[in-house]
Amino acid sequence: MKVHKKESHSDKNESKETVQKDVTNETVKENAGADSADRQNVNDQAESDQAQKCPEAEDLNEKINLLNDKYIRLAAEFDNYRRRTSREKLDLIVTAAEDTIKGILPVLDDCERALEVLRNSEGDHKAAIEGTELIYNKLYSYLESRGLKRMEALGGVLDTDFHEAVAQYPAPDKKSRNKIINVVQNGYLLKGKVIRFAKVIVGI
Repeated sequence: MKVHKKESHSDKNESKETVQKDVTNETVKENAGADSADRQNVNDQAESDQAQKCPEAEDLNEKINLLNDKYIRLAAEFDNYRRRTSREKLDLIVTAAEDTIKGILPVLDDCERALEVLRNSEGDHKAAIEGTELIYNKLYSYLESRGLKRMEALGGVLDTDFHEAVAQYPAPDKKSRNKIINVVQNGYLLKGKVIRFAKVIVGI
């Protein structure tokens, strides 16, 4: 009988342990399920927050791109404006110099005529010729330093881009036909640009 009672007590202990293990396992399962649900809720919340932040990030990127585009356009416009104003200033300087030099060209013509008259006139005009040549050479040298250049038209072929034919005369020889045999008024270039056409006589 005593042995039988001991076995019953042992069975009771084993059944209690089994029940406790089952309860513990169920508790662990429940806790694991709760943890899994919490993690899922956290992930869902994170995805929701990210979904809400994405439109804001896209709007921000769009604004940044728009500002960058405006900045690039503004910089290009300013560069174009700077170049345009620099070119206009340069053109203004050149135009002002051109007008001034054009106004001085008749003085050169008068000096050339005076020298021609003095050289062809009778008498001793050596001092007058030297003084006139000195004035003429100084004036022409200064204008030449500013970009003025006289056209060499005599003996050349008529070019309407540089010459203006004012008359036609019979050529003294066959080689002079259709060529410039005399220059009535010298033509001038200013930095490669024609500021006065040469008035010439063409042989026929």
